[in-house]
Amino acid sequence: MKRPKRLNLPAGPSLLDTRLAAAAAMEAFVKLNPATLCRNPVIFVTEVAALVASILAVRQFAITGGEHTGVIAQICAWLWFTVLFANFAEAVAEARGKAFAESLRRTQAETKAHRLISEHGDATEDVPSSSLREGDFVIVSAGEIIPGDGEVVEGIASIDESAITGESASVIRESNSDRSGVTGGTRVVSDYIKVCITAKPGESFLDRMIRLVEGAERQKTPNEIALTILLVGLTIIFLVVTASLELFATYSGATIPMVFLIALLVTLIPTTIGGLLSAIGIAGMDRLVRSNVVAKSGRAVEAAGDVDVLLLDKTGTITFGNRMADDFIPAPGVTVMELVQAALLASLSDDTPEGKSIVRLATDRYNASVDAASVERSVEFSAFTRMSGADLHGGDKVRKGAVDAIVAYIVGDPSARVRSAAPDMAQAVERIAKAGGTPLAVAREGRILGLIHLKDIIKPGIRERFGMLRQMGIRTIMITGDNPLTAATIAAEAGVDDYMAEATPEKKLELIRKEQREGKLVAMCGDGSNDAPALAQADVGVAMNSGTPAAKEAGNLIDLDSDPTKLIEVVLVGKQLLISRGSLTTFSIANDVAKYFAIIPALFIGVYPQLQALNVMRLGSPQSAILSAIIFNALIIIALIPLALRGVNYKPSSASALLRRNLLVFGLGGIAVPFIAIKAIDMLINAIGMA
Repeated sequence: MKRPKRLNLPAGPSLLDTRLAAAAAMEAFVKLNPATLCRNPVIFVTEVAALVASILAVRQFAITGGEHTGVIAQICAWLWFTVLFANFAEAVAEARGKAFAESLRRTQAETKAHRLISEHGDATEDVPSSSLREGDFVIVSAGEIIPGDGEVVEGIASIDESAITGESASVIRESNSDRSGVTGGTRVVSDYIKVCITAKPGESFLDRMIRLVEGAERQKTPNEIALTILLVGLTIIFLVVTASLELFATYSGATIPMVFLIALLVTLIPTTIGGLLSAIGIAGMDRLVRSNVVAKSGRAVEAAGDVDVLLLDKTGTITFGNRMADDFIPAPGVTVMELVQAALLASLSDDTPEGKSIVRLATDRYNASVDAASVERSVEFSAFTRMSGADLHGGDKVRKGAVDAIVAYIVGDPSARVRSAAPDMAQAVERIAKAGGTPLAVAREGRILGLIHLKDIIKPGIRERFGMLRQMGIRTIMITGDNPLTAATIAAEAGVDDYMAEATPEKKLELIRKEQREGKLVAMCGDGSNDAPALAQADVGVAMNSGTPAAKEAGNLIDLDSDPTKLIEVVLVGKQLLISRGSLTTFSIANDVAKYFAIIPALFIGVYPQLQALNVMRLGSPQSAILSAIIFNALIIIALIPLALRGVNYKPSSASALLRRNLLVFGLGGIAVPFIAIKAIDMLINAIGMA
């Protein structure tokens, strides 16, 4: 299935961007401010530990002297590096967001607005777009830029939204419809519209996106808060454990420098995930924004990752929305090619999506061709006649259109019906209608040649997407206003798990409440005012930017592309965010096992030789063991920044399969990697005499 285009902006800078890295490095030092760092308890404890260790080291060097001064100095340095690297990870994520925000700002430009002096008058005054207020009315004509977010209250026009969506094809926006929303910065291509400004200064969608990617409005999500509480609990436990080791050392007659115990504390607490947690959240929100989706809160993004049920509108999401020609059904005594060529002649001047699809089917499947020069006059489709066609040289007339309109045209009686006028085609008409399609009749020389089967075509690849969602444990429900028979046919072809036919706003709302009463999280998308109650009730409500203000106010996510299939992509972004956070948390906690085997035996092996059994890494000395562990503890944060920003690769699968993969890759990997890395660092340290 064709993916929607992205915002027409440069790609975000990479980690190799020297300007980004330099800015992030400077910001890492700024973030050493305790008032800033206290929002990250684990790294705040690390900073306090680094400060205390530094004070003790200076005191030892200046006053008492003593052993291991070189190792202690290096430990203090690496403790500060740990804090700086954690700050750097967050600063890199923020810098990428700020660079993206600058790209967004460049799409904003001060424009001239024709503001109506009176809502009901025609007189206008030219004012800067920045002076517009909520409730102002402006007139925008062809070739002009829409000065602010608003709703079309009068007129209809083609709008070029490529500055926002990157999509070159114009879209129609009209008053009194579900597609009345317009965005500031887009351009009117044809006609003119009267727009009521709905956004206050500084609160447009672009402004929201800028604040979102810069992190100015980012609050910790419930899952982040819960994980932070867990990390704080682990930190307190390891703090108590480390403090008690001093008592054990005193009791056994061993002397352990306090700086070594501080190093042990920092290596045991979950500094890896503590340093990367903010970066993961910022990067997840950044991926969502780059999908052209504005989130009103991080809660909605996380909820998308936990969704159990997806409610999807049939039109535009599962199907293309425009009926397309699927088959030619000739009348008795008529060949398929006769019907195809007549249909092709009747559709040459038909610019409707249906007419173009007939031409495409005739030429692609049947290699049909006609001589356009044989057409004397083209008859364009109109809503009044409900048919189109061509008058040929020589007086021959070809027509195609709604079955009853063609029958009335041939018989000359508006009340004529196909069952009486063309009984041989009545059964085929009923069969197409029962299958959810639309029959068009084709006539030539006063005789019906056959039918064209128009159907709402299922989007390519949508069945596979639904299968992918099913693997993730997500149930899909198709919502449609069609009759139950048509709905069942399309649902079976698309591969959805369930469907709701003849849906009304009340039925949608009740369905969402029913699923939520069963403890499920529900996501849906919508664009009309009648969708607003359901969007507000859903745990994840994706409102289309082209929709009404009521729908956009009710939803907690807004899709600037106005693409209903984006709901599936939002779910995948949410899943990847949660899995990335969980995977790196698993890796961080698993790290502690290796660090335990590196430091504990090194500290007490002189007093308790039996601990030699735990010295599985056979490190060179107690000093090199501690230094190796603290160096690894700092460097692993830098090593994992690309993964935190990119996100863990996510393949749709069941929860149990994801858990097995997480434990295998990041659990066992989190144990194995430190064993290998700490041993390698220890060998290097001893080789160059650092310890």
